[in-house]
Amino acid sequence: MAKKTLGTGAPETTPTGQAPTSQATAERIPAAQRRELILEAATGVFAERGYAGSTTDQVAKAAGISQPYVVRMFGTKEALFLEALDRAQGKLLHAFREVIAAYDAGELTEELQHLDPAVGSGRPEQLKQLMAIAYADLVEDRGILMMLMQAFVAGHEPAIGARAREGFLDIYRLVRDEAGLLPETARDFLAQGMLMNTLIGIRLPEIYEQDSTAEELLECTLRAKLPMVLKASRAQRRAG
Repeated sequence: MAKKTLGTGAPETTPTGQAPTSQATAERIPAAQRRELILEAATGVFAERGYAGSTTDQVAKAAGISQPYVVRMFGTKEALFLEALDRAQGKLLHAFREVIAAYDAGELTEELQHLDPAVGSGRPEQLKQLMAIAYADLVEDRGILMMLMQAFVAGHEPAIGARAREGFLDIYRLVRDEAGLLPETARDFLAQGMLMNTLIGIRLPEIYEQDSTAEELLECTLRAKLPMVLKASRAQRRAG
């Protein structure tokens, strides 16, 4: 994962002629931006290492700041993980709500032309396809999806399990109530999303073209989004 730095531009110097510390650089940018950059770094660390395998020191190094600064802002590793989880779930809910709002405003005429008419032409049926496309778009940010998966894995941790359950039910309520999917259809929609998460989590795209069974499963699951997933997978491998 590439190291992020909270400062921008050429390094300044202190009155003593020394470059400022990363914490001093962090202090000069707005608190909301500092928090977001740390959460972005934390998402990448937790996504790759899981809750148990991560430390606040690793997050601090990924963000380019000091470990005490991370602790001062977030407190404990658990609190940091919960905020990173909230961020990931929030991005997913926001993506779905954007689709629903654009559909209801009549702004997706071109997108509707590419939907499968066999699925149905009603609002719930069309929104199901459009939200699936929006979800597939999120796979480009592997950290977001893997953050959600790591939360499910750490569900035995009382605070994390409670937050993960709450977030999962929020997603279910959104597709059921706001998009209008029937309970069984909403269940199938979530199951498809979890399958996509699993395939990405076990890095199945890395053996595409090496295993015919992997090809078949990836193609029937990801469909038109497969090229984007394969591209993201190759970029991930190059990044180490």
